[in-house]
Amino acid sequence: MTRAGGDHTQRASLPPLKKAPRLAAGRARALGLPTRGTTNANRLRRVDRWLVATQVPRLRDAARPLVVDLGYGASAVTTLELLERLAPEVPGLEVVGLEIDPARVEAVAEQRDPPRLDFRVGGFELAGLRPVLVRAFNVLRQYDEDSAARAWDTMRGALAPGGLLVEGTCDEWGRRSTWVALDEDGPLTLTLAARVADLDRPADLAERLPKALIHHNVPGEPVHEFLRAFDTAWASAAGLSTFGPRQRWAAAVQTLAEDGWPLVGSSRRWKHGEVTVRWSAVAPR
Repeated sequence: MTRAGGDHTQRASLPPLKKAPRLAAGRARALGLPTRGTTNANRLRRVDRWLVATQVPRLRDAARPLVVDLGYGASAVTTLELLERLAPEVPGLEVVGLEIDPARVEAVAEQRDPPRLDFRVGGFELAGLRPVLVRAFNVLRQYDEDSAARAWDTMRGALAPGGLLVEGTCDEWGRRSTWVALDEDGPLTLTLAARVADLDRPADLAERLPKALIHHNVPGEPVHEFLRAFDTAWASAAGLSTFGPRQRWAAAVQTLAEDGWPLVGSSRRWKHGEVTVRWSAVAPR
């Protein structure tokens, strides 16, 4: 979560986790700091498309398909978009937007439509809720790496059985995004997604890596090796540029797969400017 003036001048930290009894929804002490609150319509479209493509069965199988949108900001637009994108695919869907700033919750109160859509005060503890899916975007960039890891642990501990946390970051217009998917046991995958026409090379996405990886993009670290391999594959596919940047991206990703990188998911996602790799292949040493 980010203070006014940018997220890279000072780093916030969280206190060490202490075991505490689980509280009923709405009674847990909110953990975290307010973000700047800035957002734009359609900013999270890339991660939302991925959620629709990959997580609908998880939600349909749940007794209560509850989704939390953590840190929606000064406007509820991205929470409303999340509901609009998932609801046609998931009967009985419930979406709760959480903000640690009570004024932001009060500002969107007239848009509440419980249980379909609600807004509450809450942070990394998820307000005592037990969601099947959590989307937490652009909320950890101001934290130091250890504090971000503790925030991961707190959120994972609040998931419903079989639940998933999707934590990531994107630029202000949603043209460059990365995110990590985590279950109760830890990270599973890293996804890179972009408006490929705006990239000179895949490694341009390095500036949007999640907090757990961004400081590890140095020689000798797996995520650096992955991005270097991606750049090499991208350069080799330069001849396909005449057919468009998405074709070139898809060809580069195909090369990564052939070279043994453990990619996850359907190759149909590649033409959307997207690739998902197992966390074990990029995790910090």
